[in-house]
Amino acid sequence: MLTRPLLDALLYFPARAILRTPADAGLEYADVAIETADGECLHAWWVPARARAIAHVLLCHGNAGNVGDRVPHLELLSGAGLDVLAFDYRGYGRSSGRPGERGLQQDARAARAALLRRPAVDPDRIVYLGESLGGAVALGLALEHPPAGLILQSAFTSVRDLARLHYPLVPPPLVPDAYPSLRRISGLTAPLLLLHGDRDGIVPLMHGEALAEEAPGHKRMHVLAGVGHNDLIARSGNEWASTIAAWAREQLGG
Repeated sequence: MLTRPLLDALLYFPARAILRTPADAGLEYADVAIETADGECLHAWWVPARARAIAHVLLCHGNAGNVGDRVPHLELLSGAGLDVLAFDYRGYGRSSGRPGERGLQQDARAARAALLRRPAVDPDRIVYLGESLGGAVALGLALEHPPAGLILQSAFTSVRDLARLHYPLVPPPLVPDAYPSLRRISGLTAPLLLLHGDRDGIVPLMHGEALAEEAPGHKRMHVLAGVGHNDLIARSGNEWASTIAAWAREQLGG
């Protein structure tokens, strides 16, 4: 059996050193300290839109690095008219603790509460954006606290399904059923946008397609041509941001 500690070692790749801040991109921002229900202290950045805000985005990043690696995301989103609260999970960047599935869900709940406390944030205009592993975290939060919209970027169906691809010699029953997004997504009530590169070798496009097929209600999938997993922002950042902004405007008006 692949134990939870071993799974966590294969799943989470946090970096402590923050190599870039929004100031390096010329962005206005504020540091935010967030306390979780179980006593961890998370670090986050609030980056306001550089134009009239269409929506307020809660950014749940992927399994590697920290918020410093998402400065390009923040620059693109704020330039497209979106406020962003980007937070580091426990064990990432300046956040205390160690990552794990239950802990990351607590982190997302606390980050949402912090976003709601920001001045001028409209609860009816909050959108969750989950990147890769963060897609599973954002989906879990959306099932508990439905947002105005959910965006899944390069999201996987489950860790067990990914293990079949990357660790084919490990029998699936021996892999913990972590982040089972395909099984959970049928309970989603929020409008859904899926973004996925057609050359993603880490989380193949078929994962996004399966999630889109299973999701109920209003949903849309946008495939980014010639793009993989880790080069999505670098290669298609403008298309990514404009697609998100147009979709948010369509859902919320303004």
